[in-house]
Amino acid sequence: MATAAAVPAAHAQGQHEVRGRGTLVSAEKLYTLANPKAVAAELTGAGFAADAVRHGVVAYRLVYRTVDPHGRPTTASGLLVLPLNSERRLRAVSFAHGTGSHKDDSPSMRRGAFVSAPVIAHASAGAAGVAPDYLGMGKGPGPHPWMDIGSETTASLDMLRAARAFAPRTGRVLERKVMVTGFSQGASAALGLGRALQAGEDRWFELGALAPVSGAYDFGGTELPALLKGSLEPKSSVLYAAYTLVAFQRLHHLYDDPGEVFRAPYDSTVEALFDGAHTGEQLMKGTPGTLDELLTPHGRNLLAHPTGPLAAALRTTDAVCTDWAPRAPVRLYRATDDEQAVTANTDQCRTALLRNGVDAPVVDLGAVDHHGSRHLGSNVAATSAIVHWFGELRGR
Repeated sequence: MATAAAVPAAHAQGQHEVRGRGTLVSAEKLYTLANPKAVAAELTGAGFAADAVRHGVVAYRLVYRTVDPHGRPTTASGLLVLPLNSERRLRAVSFAHGTGSHKDDSPSMRRGAFVSAPVIAHASAGAAGVAPDYLGMGKGPGPHPWMDIGSETTASLDMLRAARAFAPRTGRVLERKVMVTGFSQGASAALGLGRALQAGEDRWFELGALAPVSGAYDFGGTELPALLKGSLEPKSSVLYAAYTLVAFQRLHHLYDDPGEVFRAPYDSTVEALFDGAHTGEQLMKGTPGTLDELLTPHGRNLLAHPTGPLAAALRTTDAVCTDWAPRAPVRLYRATDDEQAVTANTDQCRTALLRNGVDAPVVDLGAVDHHGSRHLGSNVAATSAIVHWFGELRGR
């Protein structure tokens, strides 16, 4: 499957015109945080810093037209948060969230939560916070195509278009340059969006800066081997291995029967756990504690030595840092000894960008923590740092 960046800009724009990509289907006002004090309470309640809060905010859920991984018309949803200030022109900040299993594990569906707090933080500092829920999440139909960079990119770009279409209803317009960030799964999505913006896949928006956080940028070459070697927290390894096989099976047909890759009894239950209707708690309870309990020898070998459709899909996933050279400022954020996205992913990304002539500094956030996780802690710590950095860049 071609990445969004591999589609010529003129053709991509033609798709936008023919299919109405980014066309607003509906807009729903979700909540208002009328002043900085209310915003600060919202952010601190979610475990985030409120050091950059300057404005109250108003939040909307947008539903918009986009395309699925096969280019067929569908819809998706996302969160738009605007500052309550007198500025007419706003710089957009696109935030791509981390992995979730339930449709509600997305920015427009949870208030005062881990997935929505970064969007609120950027808006309260004066930007238009724009966050796609991704396909199959939020109000989007069907299952979520996890770690599919192409559809994460189109969903993100079309959410920006929908936000631009809606903004004038509030008396605002969005500036051309977009500041792009994302966490975990969203770090790769952010790079995909940045690549598409730089390639001219939209007639209005341009890439302003990139700040991905704790991504599995080299998913097939670094993350999966680390997972299989036991370098990740054990339960995380189980969940990511299961999600990889189930999600990639839906798009690329990796096996004929679940029993080929999953041991009993999970061969008859695991696929259903990733239907978007099961909660994270149900996912935790419905999966074993170790990879050996989950995977058959063939399932383990498939992840260790990908061939055929899986290998082809991973080449696309692993190209987010290797096949382009960002012309906008880039910083790569990570936590020390991340227990979910091993830090070697960031090293690989930096090396690949440097090979393409881009010196992207790595910002190590240290041994940050959020509910016992350094990985989650990196999103919290990086949000504050990125809000300030994006503000500095706009001031130049």
